[in-house]
Amino acid sequence: MNQKARLIKNIKYETVMTDTASNPKRVAIFVVTLSSFILPFTATSVNVALPSIGTEFAMGLILLGWINNAFLMACMVFLIPFGKLGDIYGCKKIFTGGYWVLLAASLLIVISRSGTMVITCRVLQGFACAMIAATGIPMMISVVPVSERGYGLGIITAAVYFGQSTGPFLGGIITQHLGWRFIFWLIILLSLAILAITHFTLKGDWVEAPGKRFDLRGAVILAFGLSATMYGFSTLPSTRAVVLVATGIVGLVFFVFFEMRAGYPLVEINLFRHNAIFVFSNLATLINHAAIFAVSFLLSFYLQEVKALTPQSTGLVLVAQPILQALFSPMAGRLSDRIEPRLLASGGMAFILLGLSMLVFLGADSPLFYVVLCLVILGIGVGLFSSPNTNAVMNSVDRQFYGVASATLSTMRQMGNMFSMGIVMISMSLLLGKSGLIPDDAGQFLVSMRISLGAFAVMCFGGIFASLARGNMNRSNVN
Repeated sequence: MNQKARLIKNIKYETVMTDTASNPKRVAIFVVTLSSFILPFTATSVNVALPSIGTEFAMGLILLGWINNAFLMACMVFLIPFGKLGDIYGCKKIFTGGYWVLLAASLLIVISRSGTMVITCRVLQGFACAMIAATGIPMMISVVPVSERGYGLGIITAAVYFGQSTGPFLGGIITQHLGWRFIFWLIILLSLAILAITHFTLKGDWVEAPGKRFDLRGAVILAFGLSATMYGFSTLPSTRAVVLVATGIVGLVFFVFFEMRAGYPLVEINLFRHNAIFVFSNLATLINHAAIFAVSFLLSFYLQEVKALTPQSTGLVLVAQPILQALFSPMAGRLSDRIEPRLLASGGMAFILLGLSMLVFLGADSPLFYVVLCLVILGIGVGLFSSPNTNAVMNSVDRQFYGVASATLSTMRQMGNMFSMGIVMISMSLLLGKSGLIPDDAGQFLVSMRISLGAFAVMCFGGIFASLARGNMNRSNVN
């Protein structure tokens, strides 16, 4: 071990917990688990409501897609900076601040009177979710023993998928019987609940890298590079989009060289240069989310516009995937404490590939049973992949990098989500133009959907090898 590595190992970490928190492990797991339910619920419940929002504000498919894209882009850009701020100043401060912003943004959506205002407020929601997502897992990891991390992450992952499962279901019921705005009233109530629980039961804070400085210039460069790249990708195939993507990539390359010379870097580049598990686990996450995120977006329109289902019925069909994810995640997380995570995660990617390949053959006359079967297979695959992959990432780094590692993993998820929506937007732009989905467009929509799903399947095939390439964890070196 070289001198730099020894210095890192010998750093003393400040994990501030007061005596009033009698069992910080249980309280932290409970708070983060509840939070892990709220965030995906915020995203998935809106998917089922998109056709209703489009009808009220006369928005076409491309513009409706930005209700998702605006949320994802804001979340992606700010995850790593907030992860670093959590390490320096305290995860709980950033975590609770995120819920105050989420509450305010949701209230503004409730009173929105235009599609533009909804999209703008979704940017604020993405900003808030970056604060929450970047600090939740580090809070839990800091108080849970290494031997129990996989199980703890499995519980949290199950909560994520439970949020995803109840999102379409409750979102469909609420949209059909009360109107789409009541979805955001529910998010307001849930935000108030988590703020109250955190304030009264979770005392103290976690500061894993006290005394470090925040790299503001690095954060600005990263934000520019990510924003230009992902915005450009989502608006392809225009010339302006190509220029934006190229500019963004140059910005990201410059960010890497800047961070290598920074005294207090936003991201420790050595995590990527000398840590194969960290690199390939993040790559597998990027591919996984790029392959699955837009599936619910596509199927929401397929079921409501092509199969003529109600929002409530659509939610009932879409719930099949996250239910299986919630069932398999704790089991996979517990197994990853004993079995190499790369084997479990790669098997999960194989299931996802099978489910996507089956969805490519969807047509106007496909039975609903076939759709549900595909979603069940996808659910098993994602359940097997997610918690072992997260376990591998968090166990591959030292304590001082928990916030940045978690935020980097979340950034890969959001970049994957953006790539997923970008592929859908490109396909729809080429085949549907800027129009909304009307009966005459149903045939073209199906072609566009199959092209997107086929692209997802190809990516997932490559993701299996990225997952396998990470190698085995050396558990003796895990902190």
